[in-house]
Amino acid sequence: MFKKGTKIYSVVNGKCPKCHQGDFFKYRFTFNPSKITKLHDNCSNCDLKFMLEPSFFYGAMYVNYGITVAISIVVFLITKLGFEFNLLQSFLAVIVALFILAPVNLRLSRILWINMFVSYEHRVESKKLDA
Repeated sequence: MFKKGTKIYSVVNGKCPKCHQGDFFKYRFTFNPSKITKLHDNCSNCDLKFMLEPSFFYGAMYVNYGITVAISIVVFLITKLGFEFNLLQSFLAVIVALFILAPVNLRLSRILWINMFVSYEHRVESKKLDA
């Protein structure tokens, strides 16, 4: 769907940002709270260490906050203007949407965060394929 070598490919497919081959998360997608944030220590293909420094993913909280605000605004505007809900109903819709999308938001913020710091390297992609 998206071209390999782009950041969006890594984000949408949950792949290593450096080689786009290895999986970033241990589990494809799950609503199991104990498995949502589990990610591999290193890429299985290029051996990139995902935890670039101690507490690296604390920065993903800022990305998470931005996504949460964007979702809140969109849901509020759709419910208030599109469906003409009253204020309380609109806020409840926002809360429900944020609760349902929390696992997606958490995973998305982590992979977006690491993609801000790690660039795709084409020569790394074929490293293990050639060996």
